[in-house]
Amino acid sequence: MNRLKLLLLGLFIPIMLMSNTDRPPVTYNFLVKKEVQIFINTMVNKYHFKRSYVTSVLKHAKLDRDTLARYSGKFRPNTTVGSWERFKRNVVNEKTFAKARQFKKDHFKTLKKAERHYKVDMNYIVGFLGVESQFGTYTGDYNILDALATLAFHPNRMKRLFKSEMKHLFLFARDKGHDITKLEGSFAGAMGCVQQLPSIARKFNYDFDGDGASVWDIEDCIGSIAKFMHKHKWSKNAITAVPASYKGGKRFTRLKTSRKRMLNLSTISKAGVKSLKPFPYSKAYLLKTRNKTHDDVWLGGQNFRVLTRYNNSTNYGVAIHLIANSIQ
Repeated sequence: MNRLKLLLLGLFIPIMLMSNTDRPPVTYNFLVKKEVQIFINTMVNKYHFKRSYVTSVLKHAKLDRDTLARYSGKFRPNTTVGSWERFKRNVVNEKTFAKARQFKKDHFKTLKKAERHYKVDMNYIVGFLGVESQFGTYTGDYNILDALATLAFHPNRMKRLFKSEMKHLFLFARDKGHDITKLEGSFAGAMGCVQQLPSIARKFNYDFDGDGASVWDIEDCIGSIAKFMHKHKWSKNAITAVPASYKGGKRFTRLKTSRKRMLNLSTISKAGVKSLKPFPYSKAYLLKTRNKTHDDVWLGGQNFRVLTRYNNSTNYGVAIHLIANSIQ
C-alpha cells in the first residue's frame, strides 16, 4: 500500500468520540473564492458534471468551524484521535462489551463466513466495528459536504488531501445516486460503519452479501474489515497484545514506546517490563496507554500493527484488542 493510501487509512476516525455540537456550521459563500471556481471548472471539464449542479452544491455548503479548528495549525494531540481516557469513557467499557457480545450473536453467520474466507479472527472484526461506529449504530453527524468544502478551500495542514477528497465526494455521490448535500459522517469526511473517506469508498467498495456494495451495509463492512486484515497479513489465532508490568513508579519512561518499531524482549526486560501473560515471541511492540493517574504498558505482536494500519494510533489498536478480548 502506498503512502497516500496509508494516509487516507490513518484518517479513519472512531467517530463516536466526537460530535458537531459546540460550533455548528454557518452560512458561507464559497463561490467567491478563485480556487472554488477553478475546482468547478475541473469538475465540469474533466469529470463532465453540469456547471449548474456543482455551483448549486457548493452554494449549499456551509463553513464547519469545528472541523476547521481540528486541522488548523500544527497537530495537537487528541484533536483527531481521542485520548485514552476518552476511549475508556466512550468505547472501552462494559456497555460496549455487552453490545459486542450481542453483535457477535446477531451477525455470527456473516462473521464466520468472513473469518473462514479471509483466515482472520472474527472477534477483532467486531472490535473494529465497535470502535469505528458502535457496531454500525452511529456513523457520524457531520455534514460531509460542509466538512470537506471547509477543509478543501480553507488553509489547514492537510488541505491538499481534502481538496482531492472533495472531488471524490462528487464522484462517489454520482456513482451511488446519493444526494450529496445530505450525506453525514465524521469531521474528516469519512462515511459508513467502517468510516471510509470518499476516495477509499470508491476504490474499495466491497459487496460481501451480494446485494450491492454500500459503506452503510453492516455485512459489507464485516467483509471489508476482514479483507483489510487479510491484506495486511493478519495471523489467525496469534497473540495480538498482552498487558505488562513495569518498575519505576506510575509513569513509564525507561524506553520509548512505539506501535511501528519492535524491540527485542531482552531489551524490554532490562527496562523493568514484564509480561503478565504468555508472550511467545522474541520481539514486541512496546506500547503505552496513558491514564490520568498512571500508564498501562502492553507488549504487541505483529497483529497489533495490522490494527494500527487502519488508524495510526496505539489507543485505537488497544481499544479494538480489548473489545475483541471481551467476547472470547
